[in-house]
Amino acid sequence: MLENNKEKKALKLSLVLIVIFFSTLNPLLAKVRIPSLISDCMVLQRDTELTIWGWADQKEVVTVRFLGQIYDAKPDEEGKWQVVIPPQKAGGPYIMEINEITIRDILIGDVFLCSGQSNQETPIARLVDMFPEINVSNNHNIRHCKIPTQEDFVLKDNISGSAVWYSGVASEVLNWTSLAYFLAQDLYDRYKVPVGMLVSSKGGSNIESWISQEHLKEFPRLLLDKNALDSLQLAERDKGVAEDWKAEVLDDSDWTTAFMPSSWREIGIKAKGDVWFRKNFELPISMDRKHAKLYMGTLVNSDSVFVNGVFVGSTSYEYPPRKYDIPAGILHTGVNTIALKLTDNRGAGGFIKDKPYHIIGDNVFVDLGGEWKYKVGRDMDEMMRFRERLTNMKTVGSALYNGMIYPIHKYKVKAAVWYQGESNAGRPEEYFSLLTSLINNWRDLYSMPDMPFLLVQLPNFMAKQANPSASGWAGIREAQLNVFKEISHTALAVTYDIGEWNDIHPLNKKEMAHRVFLGARDLVFGERIISSGPIYQKMKIEGNKIILSFSEVGGGLRIKNGVKLRHFAIAGEDRQFVWATAEIKGNKVIVSNKNILNPVAVRYAWSNNPEEANLINKEGLLASPFRTDNW
Repeated sequence: MLENNKEKKALKLSLVLIVIFFSTLNPLLAKVRIPSLISDCMVLQRDTELTIWGWADQKEVVTVRFLGQIYDAKPDEEGKWQVVIPPQKAGGPYIMEINEITIRDILIGDVFLCSGQSNQETPIARLVDMFPEINVSNNHNIRHCKIPTQEDFVLKDNISGSAVWYSGVASEVLNWTSLAYFLAQDLYDRYKVPVGMLVSSKGGSNIESWISQEHLKEFPRLLLDKNALDSLQLAERDKGVAEDWKAEVLDDSDWTTAFMPSSWREIGIKAKGDVWFRKNFELPISMDRKHAKLYMGTLVNSDSVFVNGVFVGSTSYEYPPRKYDIPAGILHTGVNTIALKLTDNRGAGGFIKDKPYHIIGDNVFVDLGGEWKYKVGRDMDEMMRFRERLTNMKTVGSALYNGMIYPIHKYKVKAAVWYQGESNAGRPEEYFSLLTSLINNWRDLYSMPDMPFLLVQLPNFMAKQANPSASGWAGIREAQLNVFKEISHTALAVTYDIGEWNDIHPLNKKEMAHRVFLGARDLVFGERIISSGPIYQKMKIEGNKIILSFSEVGGGLRIKNGVKLRHFAIAGEDRQFVWATAEIKGNKVIVSNKNILNPVAVRYAWSNNPEEANLINKEGLLASPFRTDNW
């Protein structure tokens, strides 16, 4: 009885192991594949056509079942398939079936694409001390997915790694990024519609890496010579391996003839890299399928040797004598072939003279000296010519666009949230054109001409400056402001009062998200509220004063936290800025300095850290930094 129990337990354990083994293999064996983005807990965009896509064997019929409807697709020649689901109302949770794959806990609501650099992806774990309510978050109707980092010189069809959707409950919320979390909370609290935050960002990234090559044409230094890259990839490939030059039967009529042993230079080979050599030799019937010894003298530098297409040996450097066994079953009666790949990256390859080059079998000696054929498989000089055209490979644009935006463009979204600029502060004069290109690029990609863009202006950072001075961060803020003023369907969150002078990653992402949310209420959801602070429009010089006019004044201009306006600077004809006195008169600001009799320009909040700047409208929203000059 004891033995029977042991046998039963052993059998049960074996069955469990078999089940586990095959269950782990199942993803590899599945005929239908989908992006990891399309998975449990995802949020799909409401009120628009939805695309579900993936890959499958060409003979596979893909069936998608969702909300009582069935959608069929057949893979194309590349194995790609997709179905289009008609617009759906907000709701859930739902289930979707794609052949044998089941996706659960799907919500339909509003999806926001959040991109940029490190402040866009600041982990929420850093904020729990400042905002302890994070630890007890309990909102399953907001969801978050972070796209894994992937950079590439070419467009990718799929993201790298696994993208996981997490809900806003306490057990999952620490997987979120902070700006996305607080924005999602504001959106859900206001509209009671499920919210999905799709975060595709990378710390330290510059804006040009998020823009396609096609949309970077006005910046030649950011363009990759695609022809050179394609040619380089071909040049780096050993043609002999790709085209199977080791094969016993090969048309080598276009190969060059040489007499060996000789050095490459002696026979006219100028390549540095891989050169293939071939020679035919005959054997009598007595050697049919027999073992033999192959002596290949001494070769420079490393070699791989094949007889009748079968590998028989290799040596990684030039000094050892080459003596290889030809196993039984390879040789045969009549014409046989030896193929040899010889590698020397200095261009000094060859067969060393006065060494043995022959085959020895049973009473058979085959001299391998004399006529051989050769062809260059890989030439480093050719590779170098193409590399010289690709010296900017480390600085070209589009790598993150190729790997982290293009692969997800079929996933429908409501709007984009862009928070970036720190890495471009050294070149602020380009930022307006680059940000405009990014917006146009993504709108084209998503087929959304009016795709809303919610822009986060750079906050204050670094030590305060005692006197007015130049500022790369101010230049980026100006570019962001000008995009907001000139590009339709954009909103701007002004944040220069909630940064931290000694931390490039300010923690108050809750207030930052709320200002983005105000822009979303107006721009995305059409509430027509005052979502912007005062925006500079024009100036007029009257004597020793400059009068500034603004739009977006709301209920009127006001001063925040004080009785006088701060951080206005004025310059005369010498273009030297000094601090100015500023006062509100109606909806205008009058700026002057008693020592500047003929003023020509004004700047406001024009510094890395203009924290004390305090012009607002009655709604409490800050005026964006600006300047009236273009020096």
